[in-house]
Amino acid sequence: MRRITAFATTVAAAATAWALSAGPVLATPPTPPSASTAATELASLTVKTEGTTTGYSRDKFPHWINQSGSCDTREEVLKRDGTGVKVDSSCQPTSGSWTSVYDEKTFTDSSDLDIDHIVPLAEAWKSGANTWTQAKRQEFANNLTISQLIAVSASSNRSKSDKDPSEWQPPNAAVHCLYARYWIWVKYTYKLSLQSSEKTALQDMLGTC
Repeated sequence: MRRITAFATTVAAAATAWALSAGPVLATPPTPPSASTAATELASLTVKTEGTTTGYSRDKFPHWINQSGSCDTREEVLKRDGTGVKVDSSCQPTSGSWTSVYDEKTFTDSSDLDIDHIVPLAEAWKSGANTWTQAKRQEFANNLTISQLIAVSASSNRSKSDKDPSEWQPPNAAVHCLYARYWIWVKYTYKLSLQSSEKTALQDMLGTC
């Protein structure tokens, strides 16, 4: 009986973890709010016509900054999101394995990975970051405390580019719920606006949770 109870507890814990991520957790950025909380946060965001990229430059969002020791933001994300990652004295990964949640591809060479800004910098600019100070934009571009940064395949990140969820969603449909929760958490944290088509796409993605 004890063995059966222990097994049931293990299965229940695994099921809870699966439900939380709406699929296998292949990387470990901070866990976003639940789907119900994300829906509430989404409803609170301002919906309006998107701004333009006039005046935008990636240089206005300084990255990657030093985070600890010799490690910059990119290196910290690579350490966090990989398995068995080892780094040298300059914090460059020398070994490890990374699985990109966007397209379910696995890599052993960190140069094959990009660090994706869940809400792209240009998207943030068009949604309100154009009025921020440079210091706040730097914080946004290097924020490790929310789900703004994730290691993914370079090819998927470049396919996404600066697109919002009405224009691009991860090819791996199993993570659409998680991706929507990530996106909403970032926009809610920074009180960024969104356009109507973007909101509809996010609501549809939350519907898969």
